[in-house]
Amino acid sequence: MPPALQEMIDLFENLPESERRDNLIAFAEQASAFAPQPGETFAFQEVRQDSFCSDAVGIHLRFNDAGQVHFAISLGPKIQTLTRALVVILARGLSGCRPAEILSLSSDFIPRLVGADLVRLRSQTVYYILHRLQESLRQALT
Repeated sequence: MPPALQEMIDLFENLPESERRDNLIAFAEQASAFAPQPGETFAFQEVRQDSFCSDAVGIHLRFNDAGQVHFAISLGPKIQTLTRALVVILARGLSGCRPAEILSLSSDFIPRLVGADLVRLRSQTVYYILHRLQESLRQALT
């Protein structure tokens, strides 16, 4: 597990449900900080709206000279709070990782972040961003 992501898992995992939700909302409010900036160039970009998603999600990635991945993520205005929160957590927790670390990451950590109740209520949503990041990275590497 990448250290930055593990740090956030440790934070969320130990919170009572009400504090966990408050923190997810606080993270969601930071999503614009991970949007692509004017003039940025990327090795791969894909913006699309999947059938079960409320709006378009764009994955933008680049590699630094050391081969580490850096993500930017664009979100349509209808994207839900939980998805926005996961964007921040994953972009912060995975940026700077090597591709193999990201591609080998199992989604089993997500319930530790969002809690079992939200996983049950929003099962597709909670795994969506990780899946899209990994899918985009695979496409960028081919």
